[in-house]
Amino acid sequence: MPKHALRRVMASTAAVAGALALSFTGAAAHAAEPLDYVALGDSYSAGSGVLPVDPSNLLCLRSTANYPHVIASATGARLTDVTCGAAQTSHFTQAQYPGVAPQVDALGAGTDLVTLTIGGNDNGTFINAVTSCGTAGLLSGGKGSPCKDRYGSRFEDEIEANTYPALKAALNAVRGEAPGATVAALGYPWIMPAAADPSCFVKLPVAQGDVPYLRGIQARLNAAVRRAAEETGAVFVDFARVSEGHDACAARGTRWIEPLLFGDSLVPVHPNALGERRMAEHTMDALGLG
Repeated sequence: MPKHALRRVMASTAAVAGALALSFTGAAAHAAEPLDYVALGDSYSAGSGVLPVDPSNLLCLRSTANYPHVIASATGARLTDVTCGAAQTSHFTQAQYPGVAPQVDALGAGTDLVTLTIGGNDNGTFINAVTSCGTAGLLSGGKGSPCKDRYGSRFEDEIEANTYPALKAALNAVRGEAPGATVAALGYPWIMPAAADPSCFVKLPVAQGDVPYLRGIQARLNAAVRRAAEETGAVFVDFARVSEGHDACAARGTRWIEPLLFGDSLVPVHPNALGERRMAEHTMDALGLG
């Protein structure tokens, strides 16, 4: 090959190599940038009852071992955690407490990732269903289905009429404030087992016939979260399969949810530390986060 031709090939090769080096350097720098991650939601997001408690806002009973912190630690994300115990969908756009800003105020055009668990407190669904069915179960000695007999479709009707449209509005508000973000709406892990377990009555005093009734209410709520997520461009993270067998009736060390009585948390019927970790891991799997 003539020298002048060789010089042209070498010059061309050097230029390509330089361009590739710049490209790889830029890609590496981009890849090294941490995700701008904002966590929203209620006590299942906040990890209420899991120690240690975030001292920056004791009203929200937020844990520094909740699933957002686990995700941020695993991914190196920059976390802004505004989760708050007892939050409802309305608190995405309205202040929950004096000095506690609406949750969507934490979002911005640069937000990359948003996670949330919300809806269970709307209409008092969880607390009303669990306490009402627990009281009815105690009075019936665990027999029959006194809660279902009394309340029928009331809780599910409220979810369809009120919670579902409120979920859509809340998710649309998130999208409006963080248009470029991946938004993950998490379902709630199972609280009740698939079938009545008489040995669990002392921990969850729900009548045998009301166990599937309560589980059906939770399934309806999760279905509403799924529909709202799909209709607003969010990712629904489904816990129906992975949380099976980890309900509040399971043994310590297996259960993700603490029971109503004789549990290990100050906040019953909520995820424990294991549950928060598993919620984080499954969410990362669903989103393809390492």
